[in-house]
Amino acid sequence: MSSAWIAPHHVLDVDDLSCGELASVLDLAEKPPGSLSPVLGGSGVALVFERPSARTRNAAEMAVVGLGGHPVSIAAAEVGIDQRETAEDVARTLACYHGTICARVADHEVLVRMAGALDAAGVSVPVVNLLSDRAHPSQALADLLTLRQCFGDPAGRTVAYVGDANNVWRSLALACAMAGVRLRTAAPDGYRPDPDDVERVARAGGDVEVTGDPLEAVAGADAVYTDVWVSMGQEAEADQRRRAFSGFTVDAELLTAAPEAVVMHCLPAHRGDEITAEVVDGPRSVVWRQAANRQHALRGLLAWLHGAGVAT
Repeated sequence: MSSAWIAPHHVLDVDDLSCGELASVLDLAEKPPGSLSPVLGGSGVALVFERPSARTRNAAEMAVVGLGGHPVSIAAAEVGIDQRETAEDVARTLACYHGTICARVADHEVLVRMAGALDAAGVSVPVVNLLSDRAHPSQALADLLTLRQCFGDPAGRTVAYVGDANNVWRSLALACAMAGVRLRTAAPDGYRPDPDDVERVARAGGDVEVTGDPLEAVAGADAVYTDVWVSMGQEAEADQRRRAFSGFTVDAELLTAAPEAVVMHCLPAHRGDEITAEVVDGPRSVVWRQAANRQHALRGLLAWLHGAGVAT
């Protein structure tokens, strides 16, 4: 290994950043497009998608272009992780051509292995999680950016999350803890945070407040957040999940408990399940701002990873 090797800063979940680093990423994300130095400078950025993507692919490609880089989107069949080649070999191959590897994968451990392989080889290429079964850090960054736009510094605000304590919830909980945001969670038995989640959020400086009553969680909140009841890969559980989440729909009646709250959703939305059309398409919804902020959040993260400054 060369003595000049610099360990890359992989971002597999939000808590791979310190609180100060998280704030710096968000500060960069708030800069107007075009105001950041083109720190990617023609460098390639690999965007691997084992799972379908609409917002993330568009957001990531445009974020890379905005920093002067060249995005290359790669479908699952083109690399065949652990089928055609191991995750480790895929990472080492992509690092031959790209300055950053971003990936959306079915199994979070694939990202861990990719990052580990590059570190072991002394390759200074960061790995960024674009979604896994365990985490969705780019969404959480966009969520915090949205809260900043709605409230200024969101510290001291309360977000009520109604739904499954899934990958989106996990990254959101960590981000809220690191930003000083109180997060209440309403979920039925069997879909609540596990002990490891509780411990991890505590290490990040937050508490996990969980209830089985959506009304209790939402009362007086500044933002009400929900996600689909059936995520990618859970289609076989659809009927079971809809029964379990009966009564957890974010609708106009539930929002009467938080009359000033904005409504958040990471999309895609299933109107009539986790949220009603009246709410997601209503005047209190900021879901499209969240969607737009995916690009800005990723631009801020990539800029920070590559040492961006503000162009004068």
